[in-house]
Amino acid sequence: MDDLGARLSSATTSLTELVETVSDTAEAVLAAGDESTATDLFEVERALRTALRRLTGVSRRPR
Repeated sequence: MDDLGARLSSATTSLTELVETVSDTAEAVLAAGDESTATDLFEVERALRTALRRLTGVSRRPR
């Protein structure tokens, strides 16, 4: 795999893990009753998922 491909793959993995962490945290915060913080975290999660989709698309482009 070329250097760019390896870097994009690594970034995709890191971003995937971050999305999961934010999602799990949002669920835990919501379960604890802090709806305001949970709402903000779910918004962050949505933005990260959008970024992940775009990064995945870039990773799949022919080079």
